[in-house]
Amino acid sequence: MKQIKYILLQFMLFLCFTGVFAQVKHPQYIAKLKRKPAAAQPVKSIKGTEQFKAFSQLLASANVAFTPPIGFREIPAINNEDFSFDYALEIPGQEFEIWFQVKSLRENWLSYERNHEQENPDSSYLKMGQAQASAFTGEQSNFVRAIPANVLARYKADAGKSYLLNLLDLPETKHYKYALLITLQRNHTGTIMAVCFTNEKDPEFFKNIDKASNCLKFKPH
Repeated sequence: MKQIKYILLQFMLFLCFTGVFAQVKHPQYIAKLKRKPAAAQPVKSIKGTEQFKAFSQLLASANVAFTPPIGFREIPAINNEDFSFDYALEIPGQEFEIWFQVKSLRENWLSYERNHEQENPDSSYLKMGQAQASAFTGEQSNFVRAIPANVLARYKADAGKSYLLNLLDLPETKHYKYALLITLQRNHTGTIMAVCFTNEKDPEFFKNIDKASNCLKFKPH
């Protein structure tokens, strides 16, 4: 019975990210989500920080639009040999963070056009996601799913993967227990990685993911 509940919870988490959770009838979870939320804490504008300015340059190079989600505040992004991220946000007072990594593929394509023996840059999101998932979990094999075409269309992306992760107990990840890692790729343009962290895979986590689910997307051609 516990195993069935766990599988159902994982499935619901994936549905939530893809934007169809609200269309699925799960009465006990919907009832919890409809409870009146606590008053949102004021969040300081993030657009003037040095970290955001640097992130904005990366967004422009990869043709990505970013809309800061309501109720979040900026935190320092981790950038070391194991975890290299460009920007990070948290919800004040809750155990929920989201880390972002954005990369342009333009230079990779210029190099590829000079030497076709190199790996096609449009497939780089696959290794990028797998490597980062393994760094978080210590496992080579993780729970991964292709993102459906209708969801990719929302983000103007051509391909993508989602990974549900049980995390290693690491100080770099602030000892968070679970994460949802998303990779999105647009041909000849760029890649997006977003990682949502939590200690509880509960309805509140689903709701927080939904709050941030539209903050990054590729711009129209």
